[in-house]
Amino acid sequence: MPRIVKAGLIQATHACSTDESLDTIREANIEKHLKLIDEAASQGVQVLCMQEIFTGPYFCAEQTTRWYESTERIPDGPTVKLMQQVAKRHKMVIVVPIYEEETTGVYYNTAAVIDADGTYLGKYRKNHIPHCGPGFWEKFYFRPGNMGYPVFDTAVGKVGVYICYDRHFPEGARALGLNGAEIVFNPSATVAGLSEYLWKLEQPAHAVANAYFVGAINRVGVEGPWNIGEFYGQSYFCDPRGQFLATGSRDRTELVTAEFDLDQIREVRNTWQFFRDRRPETYEGLTQL
Repeated sequence: MPRIVKAGLIQATHACSTDESLDTIREANIEKHLKLIDEAASQGVQVLCMQEIFTGPYFCAEQTTRWYESTERIPDGPTVKLMQQVAKRHKMVIVVPIYEEETTGVYYNTAAVIDADGTYLGKYRKNHIPHCGPGFWEKFYFRPGNMGYPVFDTAVGKVGVYICYDRHFPEGARALGLNGAEIVFNPSATVAGLSEYLWKLEQPAHAVANAYFVGAINRVGVEGPWNIGEFYGQSYFCDPRGQFLATGSRDRTELVTAEFDLDQIREVRNTWQFFRDRRPETYEGLTQL
């Protein structure tokens, strides 16, 4: 029997001025996304992911401790608690990327995973942290992840998360595949320029190398006062053959959806035996260089 899943991605412009209070910023962005989540539910979406740190702007364009105050605990903070209620109401698996506080002064770029009955399943912490300014001062805000590459057994299948800059590293993408991921979401905040041509190259390559589905999310618009460039959207789904199933626009807030059959993973893996033909005993040098 086919394992058909309808999945969704939300790409969005920042909801208000960055001069507003942090509470106002969070509330405005959540309100904007709640409307899109309701739209997703009306279309029968079963699993959904938002963009990187969806409750605010991409504040890593500057280095100021103001944004430390926008962190939340996971799972006990207000956003995850709210999304548990929303997931349960809509019977929808939701991936919730937010700025996490573990303890005072220790902060992570994190995505919580909530099952369709509202159960908090766990979280992924971004492992690869860029610091390649001007405009991407992430080491000022985030400690590198320390939880490996978990895969979550959800109501729709096995879900993994890889956040933004992570996508440039094939090792974690492979680890997610070996850990059983069937759908990998990559919530991002990336602007036009040097890496734009990689946006539709790297992640389909991960999908092919590991024979899983990928959902890649990017925000849209130009965020002041930093104006580091245009967040160019084009969120998409691709299948285990690297074929694009749906792609969003470049410049507007929208819900991107695709329907696919998870049984395609078995079909592709039985054709391209990349996992069978791996030679891990020859790769020891990769962790020693």
